Amino acid sequence: MLDYDVDPGILRPLVPAGVALDLLDGRALVTVVGFRFLRTRVLGVPIPLHRDFDEVNLRFYVRRELAGGEVRHGVTFVRELVPRLAIALVARALFNEPYRAVPMRSSTTGRLSYEWRSDGLWQSVSATPSGEPAEPPAGSQAAFVTRRHWGYTRQRDGRTIEYEVRHPVWRVWRAEAPRLSADVAGLWGEAFVAPLAGAPSGASIADGSAVTVSAPRWIR
Repeated sequence: MLDYDVDPGILRPLVPAGVALDLLDGRALVTVVGFRFLRTRVLGVPIPLHRDFDEVNLRFYVRRELAGGEVRHGVTFVRELVPRLAIALVARALFNEPYRAVPMRSSTTGRLSYEWRSDGLWQSVSATPSGEPAEPPAGSQAAFVTRRHWGYTRQRDGRTIEYEVRHPVWRVWRAEAPRLSADVAGLWGEAFVAPLAGAPSGASIADGSAVTVSAPRWIR
């Protein structure tokens, strides 16, 4: 997970209705995330050849404030890359999730690397774990980006769907030598080229866990 500081003005046009940007000490962040789905089921049913696969995405952070003081900390995706066309087509058709299918490969031995091919070029996000994994302390940047249990997606008619992502607190390693090698403009837009050109403001590697995603629902 590679975090980058961005101008909030870049993200505000992308914020779905009904939620607001979630800031860390006044800073807006985006994160490039590489991870692997394992033993995936849809509505409890395993889909042959679509259970284990990689994903790389660019996401930012939002919050929804409900009556009674509850605050739901969530994410919104700029673009999600997966290696299976069927996954991308279903996600776009049913939920308007910004998926794109591209060839992908990954390595989790020693240095972690997630790679994808776009416009004939292999691109990647990578880092090396360091030290022992531990739960990130409250208020830290690692906690801010990993303790997210809600997703929000703008629909074609301008409304927003919400879904819950249930998982335990993840432990994280420090990530050494983080590197992003990507066609940022082609993948995520010109506005992100400058913010993602420098070193990330934070980098971590999470151990992951079993995850349950609820059915999406409309929000007011």
